[in-house]
Amino acid sequence: MSNQAKTVLAALAHPDDAEFMCAGTLALLKRNGWDVHIATMTPGDCGSANLPREEISRVRKAEAAQAAALLEGQYHCLECDDVFILYDKPTLLNVIALIRRVRPTLVFAPSPCDYFADHEHTSRLVQTACFACGVPNISTDEEPFDSIPWLYYVDPLEGKDQLGRAVEPTTLVNISDVMDLKEQMLCCHASQRDWLMAHHGMDEYVEAMKRLAAQRGETIGCQYAEGFRQHLGHAFPRENLLKMELKHLATVS
Repeated sequence: MSNQAKTVLAALAHPDDAEFMCAGTLALLKRNGWDVHIATMTPGDCGSANLPREEISRVRKAEAAQAAALLEGQYHCLECDDVFILYDKPTLLNVIALIRRVRPTLVFAPSPCDYFADHEHTSRLVQTACFACGVPNISTDEEPFDSIPWLYYVDPLEGKDQLGRAVEPTTLVNISDVMDLKEQMLCCHASQRDWLMAHHGMDEYVEAMKRLAAQRGETIGCQYAEGFRQHLGHAFPRENLLKMELKHLATVS
């Protein structure tokens, strides 16, 4: 694959989602010469117990940009509201425009089944946008991107769907060598750690991330891993790009 084609976009719901679910794989791709983009549907405007929406949005977007910068990456926010991400025409057009602007070869999206509707709606929006980004009769401010990207779904939170059933990844990526960097990226989101302490009574922000990574790593005999499922619907690429690019670091079940 040419360097020009090596662009990856993690398009998730909220600031810190990428750091929890796919930052290690983003770091490995960056090490292989990929350009990294991280996008969130919302600025995390409900993620505070004491700051108003405008202020916490500003704080969290700055934290997300700081985390992306650790991979020399770019951060994008589509400015939806927390809890109110909708699968509707205006939102979908914004996601299509994002895909056209970034022109990724590889896209990461939330799990289609997760604990929170914001994640599930984002998953569907990103899937449709990847499919529709090259359709010339869909008008946005960005020119059509005439290539359907590879699409992978990250793990749901805790590796389970909304009924508590285990979701098994089909590709696992050994991120042990870059766990320190993944942790640094997550720690950029200081306001979310404070919010979780206030709202959920928990102070294990990094440890929660490490538990899932350790669980995934155990299944393939390494310390830490991230899990993915490839979207293989009509017209999407079918080769396993993560395996082709990351080779021995990617295990296919």
